[in-house]
Amino acid sequence: MSEGTVRLRPPRNALDRRAIAWWRWQWALVFAPAVFVLALLGLLIPPAAVWLLVPAAVLALAGAVWCVVLPRWWFGLHRWEVTETAVYVRSGFLWQEWRVAPLSRVQTVDTLRGPLQQRFGLATVTVTTASARGAVKLSGLDARVAADVAERLTERTDATPGDAT
Repeated sequence: MSEGTVRLRPPRNALDRRAIAWWRWQWALVFAPAVFVLALLGLLIPPAAVWLLVPAAVLALAGAVWCVVLPRWWFGLHRWEVTETAVYVRSGFLWQEWRVAPLSRVQTVDTLRGPLQQRFGLATVTVTTASARGAVKLSGLDARVAADVAERLTERTDATPGDAT
């Protein structure tokens, strides 16, 4: 295999450990409003209390399990790496996806820091390629690491021959 060949292989880098807390909060903000509304309505409408409080309790239990167990599992599965020739990403939990984006195909490199990511000092680097499959995302990186990755990718992409089409 030649030196510049890009091949599918496991990426080496884990996400930042704070991604676990970030994912937990993201999902807590999904489950909590539904539990709150069901519980509040169950308390305010006595004839429907059982029909509302039981689903609220089930949803709260499911949400708690989801928020505690799954983020740790996801953390063990998600990996990323940037080399001289490509960006490697492995993500997903039931359906795992491994993606390789050759630097010659990179069109743009973006960094995103939503409110929760800012709170946890994290960022997402989105690498848009000339691919019908769409962008490659490196989510859950330390904000400084994400800035460095975006800078390195921009420099390497600029130095890589090709027209990214």
